[in-house]
Amino acid sequence: QLQLVESGGGLVQAGGSLRLSCAASGRAFSSYIMAWFRQAPGKEREFVARITGSGATTYYAQSVKGRFTISRDNADDTVYLQMNSLKSEDTAVYYCAAVRYFDTELPGQYSYWGQGTQVTVSS
Repeated sequence: QLQLVESGGGLVQAGGSLRLSCAASGRAFSSYIMAWFRQAPGKEREFVARITGSGATTYYAQSVKGRFTISRDNADDTVYLQMNSLKSEDTAVYYCAAVRYFDTELPGQYSYWGQGTQVTVSS
């Protein structure tokens, strides 16, 4: 079992940066693939980025590639999302999620979710 708590959201101007954190509590954090998803009002939850357990491999949605960076600190049981060059279309609630065994972008495959943190980008 994992419990996930996101932080770091807020209001930022277009072109600015934010860093989201997701602190995990539970066992064997490094055995989980960690991901960030987001959900804007009236839209479905969408994949943003994921990172393998060791941190060696990362994947990004095309819409954020080159602007966002996912990383993890397995000694601290935390995953991060550094968001640069933010755009108004990045406005959403951002969720971190965890899954074992499946390297996937499908939210339905993820076992554990945080409560979400709001990111609002003003233009």
